[in-house]
Amino acid sequence: MHAITANNYSIFFNHSGYEALNDLIAQKKYSSIFIIVDSNTNEHCVPQFLGYLDTDIRIEIIEFEAGEAQKKIDTCIEIWNVLTELGADRKSLIINVGGGVVTDLGGFVAVTFKRGLDFVSVPTTLLGMVDASIGGKTGIDLGAIKNQIGLIATPQLVLIDTNYLDTLPQLEMRSGLAEILKHGLIADLQYWQQFLDLSQLDLEYLDQIIFESIIIKNNIVKQDPTEKGIRKSLNFGHTLGHAIESYFLENESKTTLLHGEAIAVGMVLESYLSLAMKLISIAEYLEIKTILKDLFGTIDFNENDIESIIEQMVHDKKNESGMVQFVLLNGIGNVLTNQTISNEMIKAAFIDYSID
Repeated sequence: MHAITANNYSIFFNHSGYEALNDLIAQKKYSSIFIIVDSNTNEHCVPQFLGYLDTDIRIEIIEFEAGEAQKKIDTCIEIWNVLTELGADRKSLIINVGGGVVTDLGGFVAVTFKRGLDFVSVPTTLLGMVDASIGGKTGIDLGAIKNQIGLIATPQLVLIDTNYLDTLPQLEMRSGLAEILKHGLIADLQYWQQFLDLSQLDLEYLDQIIFESIIIKNNIVKQDPTEKGIRKSLNFGHTLGHAIESYFLENESKTTLLHGEAIAVGMVLESYLSLAMKLISIAEYLEIKTILKDLFGTIDFNENDIESIIEQMVHDKKNESGMVQFVLLNGIGNVLTNQTISNEMIKAAFIDYSID
């Protein structure tokens, strides 16, 4: 697969990615390299990754515990302190090897340390490959509020090696599939239709599926890098999905949801809102609902859960003038942004979601 040109950087695949990374290191003459990882990727991915690096430059590995709960300012402070202790300077390179938490947090650490270090993203999860590492968003959570603190910053390059997916649990693979499905729903009907019968999905073509998904997201981001217009379409399923994810994260009585699990629920709910606004047909809505619920199952919500999730949406960073902003489907493959919806309609969406 050929490299994809993004805004001021490129996305490389498999072996060509390591060649590009080694060329970058040689050309830029970095003083040192710091690899930021979580406990999972340090064990399962770093040995393979180090085997591809061709450099005599000093390399240090900085590890933090895996999990969304670590995507916070305290973790950044710990890493900034370690970078300082190990003598990182303005000519150091940071390489983030891991899933979305690692690439989001590691990118944020890089662009804020000493007013900005070069960084490279090496996503090792399906979600990271098709979503988190593409588009230049870096950031951390504020308490349970997702991605509230952050910057849009350009990596030197993104390296996607699908061999890392062999280390991934099935639940994490499924989580990444949610964002792939979203790309079809918002931008490409034909791409969506290949997922209508998941039993026929041939994972031998996973590289091509990932490539096409990245093409969709990258084309949107290139038009609108700072999310003033069309890039908002990528938030389909995320207004409610992020609120659900945050609520389950902070509520001790709930089992924490993976990002893709929460976004899948959000996409069903926001597809219902699209139906209620007469933007999609009942057949389209049922198709979406069936695919997503067959893949992700059904999450139980009681009345208190729904009220709390609606309250959580007040903190969504996409809101404007105090109004919650939704992205709704305008037929499969198209969207409308900046849509406002009543709480009563949202509650109706939850009720319909619970019905098989």
